Parts: sequence; C-alpha cells; structure tokens
Amino acid sequence: MTKRARVFGLSLIAAIGLFSSCAQRPATTVPSAKRPLVLGFHVLIESSKAAEALIGEIPSLSRQGVNLLIVEVDYNYEYVSHPELRGKDPTSAATIKRIVGLCRTHGIRLVPEFQSLGHQSWEEKTYPLLIKYPHLDESPGKYAGNKGQDPWGTDFYCRSWCPLHPDVQPIITDLYDELIDVFEADALHVGMDEVFIIGDTDCPRCAGKPTAELFARAVNDAHDHIVKKRGKEMMMWADRLIDGEATGYGLWEASKNGTHPAIDMIPKDIIMCDWHYERSYEKQGTKQATFPSVRIFIDKGFRVLPTSFRDVKVVKMFIDQSLAVPSDRMLGHLCTIWHGLEPGQAARLPQLKAASKQIRKASSGN
Repeated sequence: MTKRARVFGLSLIAAIGLFSSCAQRPATTVPSAKRPLVLGFHVLIESSKAAEALIGEIPSLSRQGVNLLIVEVDYNYEYVSHPELRGKDPTSAATIKRIVGLCRTHGIRLVPEFQSLGHQSWEEKTYPLLIKYPHLDESPGKYAGNKGQDPWGTDFYCRSWCPLHPDVQPIITDLYDELIDVFEADALHVGMDEVFIIGDTDCPRCAGKPTAELFARAVNDAHDHIVKKRGKEMMMWADRLIDGEATGYGLWEASKNGTHPAIDMIPKDIIMCDWHYERSYEKQGTKQATFPSVRIFIDKGFRVLPTSFRDVKVVKMFIDQSLAVPSDRMLGHLCTIWHGLEPGQAARLPQLKAASKQIRKASSGN
C-alpha cells in the first residue's frame, strides 16, 4: 500500500464517522485540503437484473475511492408489508444482502433511497402507489395519460402523493422500515426532488395552503419516522429548498413554486444532496456556473453533499468551488448516473474518474 493510499484510507474512516458525528457537535472550520471527504455514488436499481449488475461493480467503485453508495430502490423491491406495491421485476432480499455484504467488505457505507412525495410517475408510467391507491394522488383525476401542464406552466413531469392525506404515511413508513432493515442501513435517502405538483387546486386538503408549509410537512413527517423513531440519518435532494430566482439556478435545480421557505421549517440534521449539472445558468451574470447553494445550506446549519451528473467540466468546477467553502459541513461529493450500472461501466465513467482524482488529492492534502 502506498503512502497516499494509507492516508486516503484513514481519511475515509474519518469521513464515515463525520456523517454521524456532525449531527451531535457544532461544526468547526478546518482547512479544506485536510478535511476527511466523502466520495459518493448514486445508482438506480430498477430491476433484479440491475441489482445483479451492481454487485459486480462494487469492487470497481471501491478501487476508485467510493465510500458511500446510495442505491435508489423505490418500488423495485419485494416488499412484504405491501406486496401490491412491488414493481414488475423486484429485487429480492437475498440479492440486497449480497450487496450489503460486499459493501461491508469494501468499506462502503450503503444507503437506500426511496423517492418520496414527488416522482410518483415518469412520462406515461405511473408508479404503484398511485395505481393501487389513486385517492392518494395530489392531483386527483387530472392529467390523463400523464400529459398536459402543471399549475406552474411546466409540461407535466411527475405526479405527487398528497402530503396531508392521513393514509399516506402509514404505507410509506412501512416501506421505509423494510428498506432500512434489509439494507441494515444507518441512513435513508428520501428523494423529494423536482416536486412540481403540490398544493393542487383540486386537492381537498392542500388547495390554498402555502406550498412551503406542505413541502415542510412531508419532510418533517419523514424525519419524524426515520430520525426520531428509527434513530437513523436522513438524506434528501435539496432543490426544492433553493430560491430559483435569487440563485439563478432556474426551474429544475431550484424552486419557483414557493417551496423554498421550507428551508427554515425543517430539522438541520438532514443531509442535503445539492445537485447541479450545468456549466452556466441564466441570470447569474457569469461566464461559468457558480454554486451559491452550498454556502446557503451550510450557513443555515445543514451538512451538504454537492452532487453532479455527467459533464466532467461541471464536476471539476463544482468540486473546486465546494472545497473552497471552509466548513466541515461540506462533506465531499456525490456522483450520479440516474440509471443502473452496466457490467464494467463503473471503471469507465469519466465523471467518476474526475471526481475521484480531485477528492483523493484533497483528502491526502497534496
């Protein structure tokens, strides 16, 4: 083992401890080049085949320095509490246990994700919750075929469940519990990105209510179960808590439907996965993108895991700017591909290679 590898290995151990320790003690300012950093990878399991492919890629992810793996499962698991909500080709508990064992062997923290509130459909496909329980839909009887425009003038994107319906949480917390247990997880990622359908005028419970309060209610309900009841950490996508007008990010990576004031209505121990994918943003007035949301969340008291997609130049810019924030609440970086891994793909991903190089360098202090 090289000197750099030994230093990096020690920093990974510290990084894993950082996730839990930061929630209990005040953050301190440390030199950016010496803080323990997380290199995360987010991947989808949309079928049993995708789960098998992921198993084969875990050693490669480890070799690249990945020490956090967020596995988005959603309805693609053999749920026992609600078998009616299983997808068409769900992953078995036995397969998940193989993923758990491999991650443990390779020192990777494994966190399942369940997309909550929004993303209850994609294009023409509606997911099991609102198929089996259509009365839980935030926009009941609307958007036939998942087509049309939402109230904010956006082409219909994805359905939401009603955050105030009394029947929602008992179902969803059952699914949360099963994922936490089968993954033997110390945290759960609850999604909550790109929520456009909220406070719908035809929802008998939500119509007329401030969207920020409705969004905060959904976040707080999840937090009450995951953190307060189960004693686990909670992660979420951060975009609905960002003011799209003030930051210049725009409609997708920030909120323009009034949910952003919820940032002051939710617990500060939630880890914010702050995703941004573009090289420049309209209205920012700069030739290349700036990412003000990282400091916004840190100043509010949150821990932040900046997240990128496939543009290598954005990955490098985002990491450089994030590392310049002198706070140990800036945890590192998260890469995502928004699909499952194919055999041999992990070693070829240019965005992961770029992130790994920068995080290794910063972690080793060179």
